[in-house]
Amino acid sequence: MLLSLVLHTYSMRYVLPAAVMMGTAPTYVLAWGAWRLLSAVLPARFYREVDDRLYTIYQSMVLFFFENYTGVQVIIYGDLPKNKENVIYLSNHQCTVDWIIADMLAIRQNALGHVRYVLKDGLKWLPLYGWYFSQHGGVYVKRSAKFNEKEMREKLRTQMKAETPMYLVIFPEGTRYNPEIPKVIADSQSFAEKEGLAILKHVLTPRVKATHVAIDTMKDYLDAVYDVTVAYEGTVDHKGQRKLAPSMTEFLCKECPRVHIFIDRIELKDIPEEQIYMRRWLHERFEVKDKLLIEFYDAKDSKRRNKFPGKSVHSKLSLKKTLPSLLFLGGLTASMLLTESGRKLYVKTWIYGTLIGCLWVSIKP
Repeated sequence: MLLSLVLHTYSMRYVLPAAVMMGTAPTYVLAWGAWRLLSAVLPARFYREVDDRLYTIYQSMVLFFFENYTGVQVIIYGDLPKNKENVIYLSNHQCTVDWIIADMLAIRQNALGHVRYVLKDGLKWLPLYGWYFSQHGGVYVKRSAKFNEKEMREKLRTQMKAETPMYLVIFPEGTRYNPEIPKVIADSQSFAEKEGLAILKHVLTPRVKATHVAIDTMKDYLDAVYDVTVAYEGTVDHKGQRKLAPSMTEFLCKECPRVHIFIDRIELKDIPEEQIYMRRWLHERFEVKDKLLIEFYDAKDSKRRNKFPGKSVHSKLSLKKTLPSLLFLGGLTASMLLTESGRKLYVKTWIYGTLIGCLWVSIKP
């Protein structure tokens, strides 16, 4: 009985973070919506500046839970500039925590509010969040033949016209690498073999369309491309086989002791412009990722496992970066819920905000 209670308590460690992150969403959307209305007659860049600050507050609160609360060690390799830049962030994709990794790097450059995502189209229906991500500069795309290049270019040009700082996150694999779904991995390897490309073991064959459109559209606006490789320590079983990377719930339950992040900053001049050549370049970048991950997971010398080659830095995020945001948003939400009128507004924001958001994204990309 006591053991059962202990196990249940352990598994519930994600409840507080989830409740706070989800619970503050209506408060955040109300604050953002008020600013959206007030800024309607102002130049777009004024709206973007405050929107970026608001986004920084919310995501700083999220990082409080994913870094300070979990106590995870963030180990960074390679060249992460200290200053803000307009960049495209390319990463391998294995779990939902990958979205948070981009935030972890951006906050260390004081660029957290600049993070925008290229997201699969189905995520636009998320309550409140789906609509907001689009408003914040996120781009929803469909896969394969349904990919709308014109739509994506127009969205990016709108952002550039408004002088929007860009930290555009793209996962070129298009879906997650999941060792528990071997068919996806096999199909990816079969496609690579058919196309005469190197067969990859720890990543999927990347798709070039979104990456090419983003780089081609913003080539005169960007400072660099960040090629990021992520590995979660503890994702190998007793036989040495790779396991599924941690879900957000598992991560918040402190089941991942360390995250290893390798950054390679690439100049735009080193990236081919034509899509056919960029496709080969992108695959070569994923070959580099694959070699890093083979070293991380499969190195014959056990001393070389669970780390990337080269110098590394244990980067600890200060509470000063995250705790004020948690107290601010948590305090606003608690104040709203203390009154009957506030509770009604809170519920209505969830309901009508979701309905309006779904209507909006169904009409506008």
